[in-house]
Amino acid sequence: MIPRNLKLFPYICGNRMLSGYKPKSNIKDSYKILELEEGCSLDDIRKSYRSLAKRYHPDSGSATADSEAFMKVEAAYRVVLNDVANKKKSNESNEEEEDQFKSNAPQHRHYLSFEGVGFGTPSQREKQYMQFRVDRATEQVLEYRKKRLESQYAVTDLMKAKDVRQSKKVKITQAVERLVEDLIQESMAKGDFDNLSGKGKPLQKFSECPHVDPMTHNLNRILIDNGYQPEWILMQKEIRETIERLRKSIVASRSKLGDPMTPYRQKQWNRICEQFIEDIRKLNKRIDNFNLVVPILSRQMVHFNADKEIVRAQKTYEDLMENREASNSDTKEKEEESVKRFGWKSSLLKWLNL
Repeated sequence: MIPRNLKLFPYICGNRMLSGYKPKSNIKDSYKILELEEGCSLDDIRKSYRSLAKRYHPDSGSATADSEAFMKVEAAYRVVLNDVANKKKSNESNEEEEDQFKSNAPQHRHYLSFEGVGFGTPSQREKQYMQFRVDRATEQVLEYRKKRLESQYAVTDLMKAKDVRQSKKVKITQAVERLVEDLIQESMAKGDFDNLSGKGKPLQKFSECPHVDPMTHNLNRILIDNGYQPEWILMQKEIRETIERLRKSIVASRSKLGDPMTPYRQKQWNRICEQFIEDIRKLNKRIDNFNLVVPILSRQMVHFNADKEIVRAQKTYEDLMENREASNSDTKEKEEESVKRFGWKSSLLKWLNL
């Protein structure tokens, strides 16, 4: 999240910059700065101001950007608007002011100009519309600067999550937690927990280990006894089952290829190793998430090395081959011994049959 002081920084700096500049009250100079002549319309004034603002605004990115020139243009724009408003006010001085005690029901002519902003006489509505435009421009500048700052700093976890499934899991988990909390509060209000045998008694410490937080240990023990396991325990179990499955699968794949490997089988083995490395990389990401939620530092896990795991699988395959050869040689020796021991009996049986 963006600090509060950092959010207000552009607004404070902008006010200080504008407050440090004192505009000149000379109307003729203001018209010259805006490259206009006296008696021009409001549309001409606005068009001239927009073009000059794009030219001199510090955030415009143009080569002619100049903060001092922009402040002069801003001050001249306000002086010219005030001059035009005063002239209109003097021209409309003969108009009768509307009675304040009459109905304030808006008429359709109010919405023919000034984007439907304000109420009262046209001169009053023009002033209100000018203030509305100033406020709207200020809000747009602040919103733009806030978005630019948000792109530079870290935002919430949900905004970081690029995977839609992960964000859905987070939302579902939060919804389940709120539901469980509501059910607990409802049960407490009904008095379902009043008849418990251990009500009002301190919790018994399950562990005397000084390196383990007793509160965390007790909470985990209560959850486990009631059939609920913490998230980090389930993640640890999943990681261990995954690595055992990957080890067995790569050893089985190596056994299917056999020895010696032909060039075609060597390519197959290379593809199997690449897939295995990718699976290990995903598993290591899972380990990073596990280390963030595990409450005890001694329970954290280290990454698995894919190269070492491949070497280990190759060695396991070689040991299996040696055991098979040893078992085959033992069976052959036993057969030879049995033939030597019972050879005269088999020859006697053959003679009797003849």
